[in-house]
Amino acid sequence: MPVALPASVRYNAATPRQVNAMPALIVGTGPHTYDVVQDFAILPPGMSFGSTNDVAVDSQGNVYATQRDGPPVLVFDASGAYQGSLGEGLLADPSGVCTTADDHIVVADRDTHQVLKLDAEGNVLLRLGEPGVAKLHAPFNHPAGVAVAPNGDILVADGFGNSCVHRFSADGRLLRSWGRPGAAPGEFSIPSGVWVDGNDRVYVADRDNNRLQVFDGEGAFLAEWGDLFRPMAVWADGAGRIYVTDMVPRLSIFTAEGELLSRGKVPEAGQGMCGDAQGNLYFTGSISGTTGDFWGVAKLAART
Repeated sequence: MPVALPASVRYNAATPRQVNAMPALIVGTGPHTYDVVQDFAILPPGMSFGSTNDVAVDSQGNVYATQRDGPPVLVFDASGAYQGSLGEGLLADPSGVCTTADDHIVVADRDTHQVLKLDAEGNVLLRLGEPGVAKLHAPFNHPAGVAVAPNGDILVADGFGNSCVHRFSADGRLLRSWGRPGAAPGEFSIPSGVWVDGNDRVYVADRDNNRLQVFDGEGAFLAEWGDLFRPMAVWADGAGRIYVTDMVPRLSIFTAEGELLSRGKVPEAGQGMCGDAQGNLYFTGSISGTTGDFWGVAKLAART
């Protein structure tokens, strides 16, 4: 099980939040409308969030949030109750996170130039990259985002030092890499997020080129979608809809062909994003609004 930390442990000077009644905050349009639950993830007394980066959900509805201060990966159940943490002594600067079909956790450790796959107990199942060694145009140079393909392959947006995407087999063999610095199709300027849909199409948030790029599973360029301002995270649901956060900050929802279905301003969050099987979304970042400002995890609860 995740390591449950004593309530006396404190990771920064912020005052733990209290759950208070607050005005309703609604995001989205039409059938894609959400109630924002800013106090979704609750830490024990004496703990507070550090700088949260990304978020993932497993098949049981458990939520995993990476952060740069304190325990590297915080674990919450589907109700937002704290379950413990993972990665102590293994992860120094966790960035992107995702889960596999068998509920393993894949984490990009940015400044150690690694990607680790962990089981639910926090044991290392797979290690990609050479610890502490950055490589130009090769895995890795401050990796940003991770995703898992339907067949179990691992994709990495190697975006803070390199400008490329790498695809590995489920057992860790490098299959291919693509991309280079630039603004032409197939080039990147800080690819910060990556996702793979059920048809093995790869979506890359090309942050400083203000676009989302779409590739087939072999890395061949298919399309680019504009009208985005420094996109940060991308996620696809089981129906093929594509969700993108950018630095407006806002949430945009597209069809797999790039048709805009819904758009709305969100709290100061969305550095990381994912969803669950019930259609709810989860955001990390600096969340501001009716509860004030804090680093943490917000839930966008789908209206039915």
